[in-house]
Amino acid sequence: MTEICQRAAKLAIREDINRSMERDRVQEEARLEGIDPMEAVEADLVPEIMPRHFEEAVRNARRSVSDNDLAQYSRFASTLQQSRANITTGGGSLAGFTFPQAAPQAGAAGAPGAADDEEDLYS
Repeated sequence: MTEICQRAAKLAIREDINRSMERDRVQEEARLEGIDPMEAVEADLVPEIMPRHFEEAVRNARRSVSDNDLAQYSRFASTLQQSRANITTGGGSLAGFTFPQAAPQAGAAGAPGAADDEEDLYS
């Protein structure tokens, strides 16, 4: 979310800079033609981050979850659903429920080589 918000803000800033440069160009042309430069341009609006900035930021955002992580979450959800179904269809209660034990995977936090496989989220 942070990345999307930062990208949207940067897009709005770039757009405002481009508008400002265009406004300056129009004012300079007006001066050369002997026209009042302030009459040649519209009033300067306060820059805003608009929905279109967020839409573009979302379209260009990078994924923060790997395919491996998605597969692991999917397996966990499936196992959890099966465990829940066994409890509810077997007439049991949730009092004896425990989370399934997952085998450590290569590259998982705390596993050897984890620092090498980890992406830098802020680069």
